[in-house]
Amino acid sequence: MDLTQLIILALIQGLTEFLPVSSSAHLILVPLLTNWADQGLAIDVAAHFGSLFAVVFYLRKDIYRILLAGIDSIAGKAPTTSDSKLFWYLAVASIPVLASGFILRNIIALYLRAPLVIAGTSIVFGLLLWYADAQGRRQRKIDSINMRDAIIIGFAQALALIPGTSRSGITMTAALILGLDRTSAARLSFLMAVPIIAAAGGYELLKLIQLGGGVDMMSFVVTALLSAISALVAIHIFMGFIDKIGMLPFVIYRVLLGIMLFIVFI
Repeated sequence: MDLTQLIILALIQGLTEFLPVSSSAHLILVPLLTNWADQGLAIDVAAHFGSLFAVVFYLRKDIYRILLAGIDSIAGKAPTTSDSKLFWYLAVASIPVLASGFILRNIIALYLRAPLVIAGTSIVFGLLLWYADAQGRRQRKIDSINMRDAIIIGFAQALALIPGTSRSGITMTAALILGLDRTSAARLSFLMAVPIIAAAGGYELLKLIQLGGGVDMMSFVVTALLSAISALVAIHIFMGFIDKIGMLPFVIYRVLLGIMLFIVFI
């Protein structure tokens, strides 16, 4: 894979990972539509860790505070706080997608990474996002969530294993339906991304180690760096404008993408 292709894929991964448009769908479609070779496992690992760095850096104060509260909660050193509760809610919300990914990974790889599947999920879950944004009360803050919310959003997140659904999109959809405001829904989605991206990146890294062979360090570093920068830019812009523009631009994009894929691949 040449440098231009590498740069494009890294930028796509970073820009789409946290927007409600499905990064996995774009990373499947771009090589398919351009006849590029598969980018390989090492590049996937680099892209995941680049995205992980971006969201951890952006939310570093929140993550530090939540982690400390969670550790104190485990050790029984401090009374229950909103941060310690959020620590456990994030842990519970991660279980459905991690378990489903482990059990269904082969089925997903064999049968669901298809353009028509992506077309359908882009449209259906895009319209569901529009409904949630239009009908949600948008009155609750992130510190108001409870265990029931965590379980519901966690099971919704498991649907993101289907390419085209969008992990950030479906978690924001569930949060909006539960009454969170747009900024809180997005921030919760980004916090939930940390353990999931870390687990996915760690799993891919383990596979890479097991397969052996050399890694092109220049390609790895370029991919990780560009993915991190583009993801950080995307998060910053998204959080700055989401209350003003809402989810409609992303819904329109998803629907148009789905229609285009149906036209091309039917």
